Amino acid sequence: MSGEGNDGNKAAQHNGVRKHRTSLPAPMFSRNDVSVWSILKKCIGMELSKIAMPVIFNEPLSFLQRITEYMEHTYLIHRANAATDSVERMKCVAAFAVSAVASQWERTGKPFNPLLGETYELIREDLGFRWVSEQVSHHPPISAFHAEGLNEDFLFHGSIYPKLKFWGKSIEAEPKGTITLELPKYNESYTWTNPTCCVHNIIVGQLWIEQYGNVENFSSSIFLCALKKKLCAIYGKWTECLYTVDPANFDAHKKTDKKNSEEKKSNKESNVDEESEEKPPPDAETVQVIPGSELIWKIAPRPENSAKFYAFSTFAMQLNELDKSMEGVLPPTDSRLRPDIRAMENGDIDLASSQKKRLEEKQRTARKNRSKSTEEWKIRWFQQGPNPHIKAQDWLYAKGYWDRSYSQLPDIY
Repeated sequence: MSGEGNDGNKAAQHNGVRKHRTSLPAPMFSRNDVSVWSILKKCIGMELSKIAMPVIFNEPLSFLQRITEYMEHTYLIHRANAATDSVERMKCVAAFAVSAVASQWERTGKPFNPLLGETYELIREDLGFRWVSEQVSHHPPISAFHAEGLNEDFLFHGSIYPKLKFWGKSIEAEPKGTITLELPKYNESYTWTNPTCCVHNIIVGQLWIEQYGNVENFSSSIFLCALKKKLCAIYGKWTECLYTVDPANFDAHKKTDKKNSEEKKSNKESNVDEESEEKPPPDAETVQVIPGSELIWKIAPRPENSAKFYAFSTFAMQLNELDKSMEGVLPPTDSRLRPDIRAMENGDIDLASSQKKRLEEKQRTARKNRSKSTEEWKIRWFQQGPNPHIKAQDWLYAKGYWDRSYSQLPDIY
């Protein structure tokens, strides 16, 4: 269970949970009686990471746990490793990059801001990976993560600096940072950035989520070889599926689609109304499959009880599981041990609120005390250094976490 020693690849690693849960201990709270405008009206154009938000707007996960949802579709990495053709591998990696944001659909709750020094680990033998993350900076908030295949077949790492801004009707989340996936078997590395996420109709109307912007390095749907020859095209919808098709078919479809879009736009402009609510795309607007396409990824359906539990996927539902046998193994900084998140998951909103305030005040006090002394904060599991794949500084795993030597870790809870 502990993943014994030396960061080596060991068999029989897990987090103490053999049968994963299919629901949370308590359903989510209604936010209908909370005046969002009374809280946000002074925050227009401001970065929300510095604003203390009521716990009712949260979901019972830390941001460190939320970014672990990148790993829900790890099978796409394994499929890439099994592909002998480089273009096939790139298709799988592109699908993995898109699938990472699929779990955000209908997730209007905000994850808890990690405390400085907070960590989160996850070992999933069934999915073939282990993951560790750490909050390496508080201002600005930076979360560093490192995952590796249990068969030493891939490395997945990066750091995320989420910038949240309120624009009157919507909240925009820009996850700054670059993500790297390495496939040692082929001596290949892939890097990309995440798109911006926007939650519309925060004040009034139907809440809906939009993803936009370029996923750089996959910003074009066309893959090119060294001779600039189009090899294949990828298209789809981030909440649904991804297809690959011959580029000639794709270009022909694009021309037809562009013509239809211009006609729709013309009709829309002639029927402009004065409604203030931002309208989501209609549900019926799904992916039109181009003849000759091959499906490379399809989102797993949400469980039937998802709406009751913060619109969590099955994978998200399992991230905060805490078995008694884990408590002596996990470091005291693990997100599962945060009392505010645990209280919210258990349905005690008052305790969650009081614990959240206590932890935030404790963190502020510790920061003030450090500023008055020569003591510097020690980052435990990551260090800044050059990432050769992006030719820039990045937060890289410093080794040692899986040795389970957790003496002198800070008391952050």
